[in-house]
Amino acid sequence: MTSLELAKEIVKILDEKKALNLKVIGIKDISVIADYFVFTTGTSSTHVKSLADEVEFKLKQLGISPEHVDGYRSNSWILLDYGNVMVHIFTADAREFYNLDRLWQDGENVDISGIVKEQ
Repeated sequence: MTSLELAKEIVKILDEKKALNLKVIGIKDISVIADYFVFTTGTSSTHVKSLADEVEFKLKQLGISPEHVDGYRSNSWILLDYGNVMVHIFTADAREFYNLDRLWQDGENVDISGIVKEQ
């Protein structure tokens, strides 16, 4: 599975769990950190945790495990690092505060309109 296919699979999983404001940014041309960032917002700290749990569960069924997971204690920002794809799951307040969307605005916005049911 390519990193773009993985990012899109993650978007599908998050969308099924009613994640908000899904966004995929391609950063491979501007950073060595990863190829893609997936950003999303949960409606509460409980929703944030359930979104992260669902991504981990569904990808493990496909034989894909994260290299690193951080933020489960805070539940306001959970990071799932899948090597070339990093998933950032925020509460609305945390997403606004850290504003990674703006920080990585030079990246390529990946069209996910064909994947996401509602934006």
